[in-house]
Amino acid sequence: MPVNEDASFVDHMPQNVAVQFLDRVEVSPDAEAFRFPRGESWESVTWRQAGDRVQRLAAGLLSLGLEPEQRVGIASGTRYEWILADLAVMCAAGATTTVYPSTNADDVGYILSDSECRVVFAEDDEQLAKLREQESELGALVKIITFDGTADGDRVLTMDALAELGEAYLAEHPSVIEETARKIPADQLATLIYTSGTTGRPKGVRLLHRSWVYEGSAIQAQQILDETDLQFLWLPMAHSFGKVLLSAQLACGFATAIDGRVDKIVDNLAVVKPTFMGAAPRIFEKAHARIVTMQAAEGGLKEKIFKRAFAVGTQVDELELAGKGVPLPLKLQHGLFDKLVFSKVRDRFGGRVRFFISGSAALNAEIAQFFHAAGVLILEGYGMTENAAGATVNHPDDYKMGTVGRALPGAEVKIGEGDEVLLRGPHIMAGYHNLPEETAKALTDDGWLHTGDKGSLDADGFLTITGRIKDLFKTSGGKYIAPSAIEAKFKALCPYASQFLVFGNDRNFVVALVTLDPDAMAGWAEENGMAGASYGDVVRSEKVQAMVDDYVEQLNAKLNRWETIKKWRVLDEDLTIESGELTPSMKVKRNVVESNNKDLINSFYG
Repeated sequence: MPVNEDASFVDHMPQNVAVQFLDRVEVSPDAEAFRFPRGESWESVTWRQAGDRVQRLAAGLLSLGLEPEQRVGIASGTRYEWILADLAVMCAAGATTTVYPSTNADDVGYILSDSECRVVFAEDDEQLAKLREQESELGALVKIITFDGTADGDRVLTMDALAELGEAYLAEHPSVIEETARKIPADQLATLIYTSGTTGRPKGVRLLHRSWVYEGSAIQAQQILDETDLQFLWLPMAHSFGKVLLSAQLACGFATAIDGRVDKIVDNLAVVKPTFMGAAPRIFEKAHARIVTMQAAEGGLKEKIFKRAFAVGTQVDELELAGKGVPLPLKLQHGLFDKLVFSKVRDRFGGRVRFFISGSAALNAEIAQFFHAAGVLILEGYGMTENAAGATVNHPDDYKMGTVGRALPGAEVKIGEGDEVLLRGPHIMAGYHNLPEETAKALTDDGWLHTGDKGSLDADGFLTITGRIKDLFKTSGGKYIAPSAIEAKFKALCPYASQFLVFGNDRNFVVALVTLDPDAMAGWAEENGMAGASYGDVVRSEKVQAMVDDYVEQLNAKLNRWETIKKWRVLDEDLTIESGELTPSMKVKRNVVESNNKDLINSFYG
């Protein structure tokens, strides 16, 4: 099937997210819209049911006096109620301000104060406590709606109480939601997403209705997804990647199963059996590591069959991707290994996945190729909060491993000075909230967004990202180092790796900090006579140190001399969101890790 690059859809997009949602309810009233966990089982709702609930909640917000573009915060993990709240804000002509549930109280206070939130949806008592702690900063706040927290019937209401207010309001103004939705212009503020910067206060990215409507419509125009698909959604809805998948759902009409508990992803995939899922690269790294370490633990004939299967799978892949025929003997081997090995890999993801979409950070090409050999297609895309998440993406029928695909139809990408990636199109932000100087730095007069990423475009328009410009460093010998490329290679080599961070700016050689995956190391400990030992004791053991050293040597064999890792250290703890060293979308805050380990890094250089 040829890839649709026609951008004429831009002239016929819905006016705003509210209209996009109401149109979807009208077109697919009895089709499944969402399913979500209730105890040990899953509950399902149709578009009509979701639409009724959203309209009552939206009317409830209007009854509280919400006016166009006034901000409504959502401080919660990913769950069905998050989506209801967001869609209600859209239908009431407000603007959602997203807050990660892991955000500390001070930053919660700053975000809600800077955005002047009038109403906040708070998931539970933990989020309510943060609001109470910061109450003196929240002068604009008039009402809190809680999903699971303790309501007081006055300042703090339940979702049901808000819906009851909405029912009473609708009784007096029966067509108010439709009328409100139709009046929202495309360039009205829809969302404020505060980027979790590595230093300083987060910046509020102002995204308009047209950005989200465009994202969903562009995905629909590419004919990647339709009403027959089923998405599993676990990504943080406070992040633009999660939000863009909701936009795609409204445009394409597929159903979504929602559960934001990261520790339940694998179990949920087996139950939900989705046809696609968006994920950060760390999910694929962990899955790859789990599969490889399990086979290594089996040993013997099973491990030999596993390794031979992937050797054959890789060989077949190389021939097919080069447009060459596969010899019959190799084809027969591949068919056998597909039944013995590859089908079991696919079953780990539910057995029905057509493709995954990887975003928010760089995916290692070797890991993508590993899964591709097993019949699991991972389509890498690229974007940032400042362009509503989606700028480029590979297509199931037109992809190149190691690239992040071509620009979405109706949008543009080019390479600027210093090989910086520049973006332009309907998805670009209006600017940073209350930060005109920062906005001027990011956006050119003719609408191009400076991404801060270094990249290249090939003759077919496929974009390759080579790293963050600010993360590139130069050794004292004058050699430039792209740390992310080295880090990705190590994680593809070592199935026990969680993080591998490279440093060496203005130094005479390169060093690394290593963290190992706690789950993988628990399995390693059981197999190596250390069952029950603490994580710290395991990673400090001579055997683990020797194992890591071996993987570092394998890595060095793949690097230029000036890139090789001369010294390294395994940290006693993995990086976490709670420690502030990872963002909620699982990106490493390199500056924070470097600052936290400054003395250790300096000691490498004596």
